[in-house]
Amino acid sequence: MSTVVVKVGGHASEDGAAIAVVEELSASHSVVVVHGAGPQITREMERRGLEVRFVGGRRVTTPEALEIVRYAYADVNTRLCQALGARALGFYGDDIGLLATPARQLGLVGDPVPSRPQAIVHALAEGRVPVVAPLAVGPLNVNADEAAAALAVGLGATRIMFCSDVPGLLRHGFVVPSIAAREASVLLAEGKLQGGMVPKLNAAVVAARRGVRAEIGQTLVSA
Repeated sequence: MSTVVVKVGGHASEDGAAIAVVEELSASHSVVVVHGAGPQITREMERRGLEVRFVGGRRVTTPEALEIVRYAYADVNTRLCQALGARALGFYGDDIGLLATPARQLGLVGDPVPSRPQAIVHALAEGRVPVVAPLAVGPLNVNADEAAAALAVGLGATRIMFCSDVPGLLRHGFVVPSIAAREASVLLAEGKLQGGMVPKLNAAVVAARRGVRAEIGQTLVSA
């Protein structure tokens, strides 16, 4: 079966639509789920009085913040595995060899590189649904969208889906049905996008250029 990578947000375990997407896909594909935990991390950092700061949509991560990141990922991973049922199998990227290079000026943050962790390969061969928390060897905090793209490329996935709370890439108030990677790169370089869409679109471009069909909601990013 072909492999599909699905990136979901931190509230995916409570989102019936996201769970349904994964369940439907896993009936005919090998599926890898990568999740975030952004809202949970932010709330806990604010509760502890730590500065919450993002650069280009990515969280600046201090050693104190990384402790919270791991805790939040663990909680979301457990809840998501429970929601997906017996086939789901939780993993932490730094435990299974997800690779990344340190990102400048972001603290303990990594730029993920294409990886093919054998633990995930074995889980897929056994018919399981790997659920991956986006930490890289270091440990380094990795944006979940970028981690999903790195795994999609490394695993030779045919498709990557970014499930989001927005319907897709919005331009002038409307959802863009499709966008070429080259045009998307221009938008990113010009700084015309903000927030979480920046790493999401960047990750989609990376995947599309390596032959993976990339979808952000209703928007197809093509090579």
